[in-house]
Amino acid sequence: MTSPERIGPYRIERLLGAGSFATVWLGHDPVLGSSVAIKVLAENWHHDLRVRERFLDEARLLRRLDDERLVQVHAVGELADGRPYSVLGLADGGSLRDRLAAGPLPVPVALDLLAEIAAGVAVLHRNGVVHRDLTPGNILFRSHPDGERVLVADLGLAKALAAASGLTARAGTPGYMAPEQDDPLAVVDTRADVYGLGRLGVRLLGVDTQRDTPAPPRPDGTVRLRAEVPPQVADVLRRATAPRPADRHHDADAFRAALRHAAASAPTAGPGGTRARPGRAGVRPAGRRFAATVGAWRCSSRSAP
Repeated sequence: MTSPERIGPYRIERLLGAGSFATVWLGHDPVLGSSVAIKVLAENWHHDLRVRERFLDEARLLRRLDDERLVQVHAVGELADGRPYSVLGLADGGSLRDRLAAGPLPVPVALDLLAEIAAGVAVLHRNGVVHRDLTPGNILFRSHPDGERVLVADLGLAKALAAASGLTARAGTPGYMAPEQDDPLAVVDTRADVYGLGRLGVRLLGVDTQRDTPAPPRPDGTVRLRAEVPPQVADVLRRATAPRPADRHHDADAFRAALRHAAASAPTAGPGGTRARPGRAGVRPAGRRFAATVGAWRCSSRSAP
């Protein structure tokens, strides 16, 4: 793939990533002197008006919501060949997929992170939107003066709940998408995203850390998690990934509340192997504290022999 020299007024520095529908480039804004991410519709979808409109819908949706937990859109434009592009805030911390490739996260960090992801998805749900494709590659990190932010990205498959039925094509990533997303006539609502959150939880907390997708559940619905994961948290994930939507948490807010309650009420190992109950040791109530958890973990990882 040949790197363009410029996209609109932005100088292109390098490719950040490529998917089925779009490529993302690192660009430099000469006026503001800052870096941006520029998402461009892939050439092979150039003449598909439905995909083109979905691409633009994502930019419009992110611009309308304008929330710090979501990737932010600064502008949109069009290349000389007619392909649209959107200028996004740069997630300079990479993706969750990148971090998991480097090894498993400590359980407290993973629990904090899962709660932060759920908070971002809750923003969508409160605005009547379902994401439908929650995967590690769609969870990004951005530096901030007081720490790191977790961002929910890639809403190209998102759709207003009122119109989220009658889809003519499969939408979602195998291993993370809810069973009903395989049915083109099923109504896809917030509970599909709850399933995705549960599967992200299994990926973060599971025993097989080398898999790109989380291990499938056992016949009884349970999944293999690391020994230090509290059973109360395992119960939350089991409910979130129930095959029937009616058996799951209603939305991301409900899932996050259940996760926080489970992590806060679970006993944890104290000095000498005894069991202690330190209160809210699992999931912090404020999103900004996620940065402190990750920062402490990174420091300890760098200093480890």
